[in-house]
Amino acid sequence: MNVSRDVILDLLPIYLAGEGSPATRELVEAFLRDDPELAQRVRLQWKENFERAAPSSLPPDLELKSLSRTRALLGWQRWCFGFAIAFMAIAFSIRFSFDDHGRLAQVRPVILDSPGPLGVCLGIGVAFLIVYFILRGRLRGRSF
Repeated sequence: MNVSRDVILDLLPIYLAGEGSPATRELVEAFLRDDPELAQRVRLQWKENFERAAPSSLPPDLELKSLSRTRALLGWQRWCFGFAIAFMAIAFSIRFSFDDHGRLAQVRPVILDSPGPLGVCLGIGVAFLIVYFILRGRLRGRSF
């Protein structure tokens, strides 16, 4: 199979990035062995591009720290949502009353009978829900 120089020039960025398949690497290397002028040009161009690239000023463990922070925020978010649901479910609980014949007589929110403690539960649930949405915003890149 005869491969033109234009095809090799198209494959060079993939080859230099190290993303090509073994067959692509073998094809490009075989062509560069047969064409020393192009091989020299590729070496010079790659060296110039490599020297121009700025060294990374990011710490080497930045990705690990970001992953750990994201996992921790997701954990806190999950717990806050669970507590919000639990406290709000307690606050909005309902009492069912039945008469002597087993028929439903009354459906009444429990918060009407004891508004103090259940109001506190509702407040705690709303506070956890607010914290949940703040954490959700931080994970999506928005800050409040």
